[in-house]
Amino acid sequence: MNSKINTGLLAYGMSGKVFHAPFVSTHPGFNLKGIVERNRKIAQDDYPEIISYNSVEELLNDDIDLVIINTPNNTHYEYAKQALKAGKHILVEKPFTATTDQAKELFALAKSVGKKALVYQNRRYDSGFNAVKKVIESGKLGKLVEVHFRYDRYRNEISPKTFKEELVEATGLQYDLGPHLLDQAIALFGKPEKFNKILSKNRVNTKVDDYFAIQLTYPNELNVFLTASMLVADIQSAFVVNGMMGSFSKNHADVQEAQLLKGMKPTEEGYGIENPDDAGKLTLVTEDGGRTTEFIPSEKGDYPGIFEAVYQNIVNEKPYPITEEDILTQLEILQS
Repeated sequence: MNSKINTGLLAYGMSGKVFHAPFVSTHPGFNLKGIVERNRKIAQDDYPEIISYNSVEELLNDDIDLVIINTPNNTHYEYAKQALKAGKHILVEKPFTATTDQAKELFALAKSVGKKALVYQNRRYDSGFNAVKKVIESGKLGKLVEVHFRYDRYRNEISPKTFKEELVEATGLQYDLGPHLLDQAIALFGKPEKFNKILSKNRVNTKVDDYFAIQLTYPNELNVFLTASMLVADIQSAFVVNGMMGSFSKNHADVQEAQLLKGMKPTEEGYGIENPDDAGKLTLVTEDGGRTTEFIPSEKGDYPGIFEAVYQNIVNEKPYPITEEDILTQLEILQS
C-alpha cells in the first residue's frame, strides 16, 4: 500500500458529499483518488484532482486501497463482495447488509483475502451522544432504570429516493435510522438479553415502515427504548436517561451535518461545537430529597474520529471501535 490510503467513493450524493469526501480529503493518511459518477459529473467541481469513474468496475480496476460503499442500502452486500474480491478494504455505510447471514459471509470473505470490512457508524461521534456517554460513565445517575433514544423528523411526503420507499432489501425507517440508534445503545450497553419491536406505516401510500419502537432488555432491570418517526411535528428530547439518583435529558443538537451541508470543512475553527443553549440537563436528587440542576455542555462533535479509527485499523492494526459482534447484534434485531 502507498504511504497514503488511496480511497474511492461509490457515489457522490449527500452521503459522499457531506459525510465522506470532506474527511477523506482533509485526513493526512488518505488520498481521495476518485468517485463513481454514473450520470452527473460534479465531484471535480469540489475536488479538481480526483478521477470521476463511470462505473464501479472502473474504480475497482484502479489503484484503490479502500472503497467506501455509500450506495443505496439494497446494494451494499453485492458491492462489498465485489470490492473484497478485487482486493480492496471496504468501509460500508449503514446498514452494513440486510441480514446477519450476508454480514457473516462478508466478514469471512474479508479475512480470507486479508482485507478489512469496516462499518461506518458516525453517530457514535455525535456531540449529544458523547455527552450522554460521559454522564452515564460518571456514575452520577446511579443504577440506571430507563433509557430513551429518539430520532424524529416530520416528512409526511413519499421520498423521491425510490430505494427508500420500495419493498427491496434493507428498506424502511428501521433500516434507515435503526442502525444509528441500535449502534448507540450497543456501544453503551452491549448485546441485550431480549428485545421487542413495533413497526408501523402511517403516511398515505407508503409501502414501508415510517415508525419504529424497539425495547431492549438488559441485566439488572435496565430497559432501553429506541424510537424513530417521520411524523413528529414537535421534536422530542433525543436522549433521556433515568437512574436511581437522577435524570439526564438532551436534545439532538449535533451541528456537524448542518455545518458540512453549508460547505464548512472539518478542519475549520468552530467545527463540531454546539450552541451553548443546547446543553444537556442533569437533575440529581439530594440527600434530603431535594433537587439540583446542572447544564452539561456537549463534547465537540467528532466525525473525523471515525476516519482516524479506519486509518489506524488498516495501517496499524489497532482495533476498530465498531466490532463485527456489534453489527451482527444490530442486524439480528433489524431482520427479525
